[in-house]
Amino acid sequence: MLKTLRDAWNVPELRKKILFTLFIVVLYRIGSVIPVPYVNPALFSEVAAITDSSLLSYFSIIAGEAFTKATLFALSISPYITASIVMQLLAVAIPALERLSKEGGEEGRRKIDKYTRYVTIGLALITAYGYYKYLKSEGNIVNVKLFSNASFNTFFTAFVIIACYCAGAALIMWLGEKINEHGIGNGISIILFINILSSVPQMIYTFYYTNRVGEDPMAMHWFVLLSIGVILFFVVAIAFLVYMTNAERRIKITYAKRVQGRKMLGGQSSDLPIKLNMSGVMPIIFAQSIVSIPSTIALIYPGAKDASGFSGWWYNFTNNWFSYTSWLYAVIFLVLIIAFGYFYIAISFNPIEIANNLKKNGGFVRGIRPGKPTSDYIQKITNRITLLGSLFLAIVAIVPLLVNIFLTGSLGIVAFGGTSLLIVVGVALETTKELEAQLTTYRRPTGIFKKA
Repeated sequence: MLKTLRDAWNVPELRKKILFTLFIVVLYRIGSVIPVPYVNPALFSEVAAITDSSLLSYFSIIAGEAFTKATLFALSISPYITASIVMQLLAVAIPALERLSKEGGEEGRRKIDKYTRYVTIGLALITAYGYYKYLKSEGNIVNVKLFSNASFNTFFTAFVIIACYCAGAALIMWLGEKINEHGIGNGISIILFINILSSVPQMIYTFYYTNRVGEDPMAMHWFVLLSIGVILFFVVAIAFLVYMTNAERRIKITYAKRVQGRKMLGGQSSDLPIKLNMSGVMPIIFAQSIVSIPSTIALIYPGAKDASGFSGWWYNFTNNWFSYTSWLYAVIFLVLIIAFGYFYIAISFNPIEIANNLKKNGGFVRGIRPGKPTSDYIQKITNRITLLGSLFLAIVAIVPLLVNIFLTGSLGIVAFGGTSLLIVVGVALETTKELEAQLTTYRRPTGIFKKA
């Protein structure tokens, strides 16, 4: 990776793209600390209190410290991610959108992107309203006295706060698109990568002051051993994630010989790679969104924590059974990850289309007839790979939950989510591969890269 970065820095065009990406990252970090009017971040709850809710902890991972400080970029990229998922689902359910995405070409892609932006703004409005209700229930809203009418003051405050958060979500979407156009890597992935890394200093700080007990020599020895164990765990985990992310099943493809003019074409072999984890972290995001709905509903209503009616019962029910320390939450989360793993592959991977393309190009799998037998064979291989990939994602997501269940108050506090670690590793590998792909268009005759 370091060699790739060094080589890319020697290319003027790539150096401009890298600097532009860093510039956008700096702008994003500035926006992450800009306060929102009428919100008092000093009154905001501690991060540990926020993570009592599964959805709030999910937002804290996605948005980083911006969410915990209720700043302009508090919503981060979660509305855009959800909008992208919705558009993918609609493209399967609505034939017109499916034709637009597959046959529309560049113009079709632009229309899909436009619809995605509209859905993003709509979801940002809903999320901002829920976030405002949560801030209000926690006593983080400053009362406005600009007008004589108290109701209008409340409406004006809510309008300003919700508008600011929606504007922040739209600006983040725009920054991500600019990275796609003029920078390196996927813009949304880069922003998500930065958000996760921004929480690392706080995680280290919490770990240090939670496990360091006084100046007792035995306590210090225990702290040193625990720190070494955590470092080794992360090294092994990163190596495992890199290996599993790059793992793939290759199907041997042979192309039939054919005569074209005076040339003999074909007769060559190639591979059809099927990645172990084709869906990335999407099944985890899908499952997280579903399993966190009960706790989200409970937190929207102010006073639900101390209420005696249905709202109070619902709050206590979700707090006991849909928290990170609940076995029911872990089991449901596990099942949903596996189910969504198969679902995402079903809508994004089409064995019939692959088999037809192979048949048109004279390719076939040895021992398998072209057409439907080939598609059935690819489907069978895909089902097996999907099962392994879904189990891999489930293990990555469940292990931190088990740590929180068994080691609450100690190591559980610094349990860096498996999802977060998977995103960091995936984005780093994706960006490195993109740099390597762009470097292939350059040659180095005298030790300096030039355009080929």
